[in-house]
Amino acid sequence: MDARREIREFLASRRARLTPESVGLPNYGRRRVPGLRREEVAVLAGISVPYYARLERGDMSKASDSVLAALARALRLDDAERAHLFNLARAARPIAARARGTDDATRVRPVVQQLIDAFTGAAAFVNNHRLDILTGNALGYALCAVLFAGARSTNLARFTFLDPGAHEFFADWDSASSDVVADLRAAAGGHPHDRRLAALIGELTAHSEEFRTRWAAHDVNLNRSGIKRVNHPLVGELELNYEQLDLPSDPGLAIFTFSAPPGTPAAESLSFLASWTSAGTL
Repeated sequence: MDARREIREFLASRRARLTPESVGLPNYGRRRVPGLRREEVAVLAGISVPYYARLERGDMSKASDSVLAALARALRLDDAERAHLFNLARAARPIAARARGTDDATRVRPVVQQLIDAFTGAAAFVNNHRLDILTGNALGYALCAVLFAGARSTNLARFTFLDPGAHEFFADWDSASSDVVADLRAAAGGHPHDRRLAALIGELTAHSEEFRTRWAAHDVNLNRSGIKRVNHPLVGELELNYEQLDLPSDPGLAIFTFSAPPGTPAAESLSFLASWTSAGTL
């Protein structure tokens, strides 16, 4: 990843989405481009205009945490965007502070597999920051069989953008695909030297116009929980609760689950799939 270019484009995109009125500044007439001017961001952050211009050119090698925090406040960054800014700044330093032991996170310990197998009422998977789905439990494979095509692992981003079946599987494909890109953007900031991640992003950029459009927006978030709607060929559409839990003992890995409140149609559908799975029908 080119950290300086990522910084330039990220800061410019965040600046462009703000208006003077939205941050309490006067607006003096028409603007050639949308958003705040550099000098306005500098005022809000309490730094000099030349210094902010240098930061936006991608030179964050000596930016302190207090300057980054002020910049995050000035640009109204949310928690995920703020973390992304700090990750980009670390990547720009001469000796980048990189997380070690996570770029090749592909091994799932047996105890983790045993844990997700115990989630009999929920579909559960283990993934890494590249969105490789490394393993799942029986209900997970039954719910998301279209993702795996006979394999035991897959990549969610490739499926979302390169598999025509994704548009049918995700009841709200636009939302699901935007979440995938935002996750990858956050991963790229946190793992700037991950060649496999860079190759994945390059592959998606080369083969998917929909990915290129979303990637250019520089949106980033941390999708730890929410509602996901999927279509299953046997039980139809399900509205499910999504939760993701990081595994501190396995840096780079996380468990994510799909479940449903008891008594809901989605819960009944999951129970039906679970019964078919236990009977060996699926």
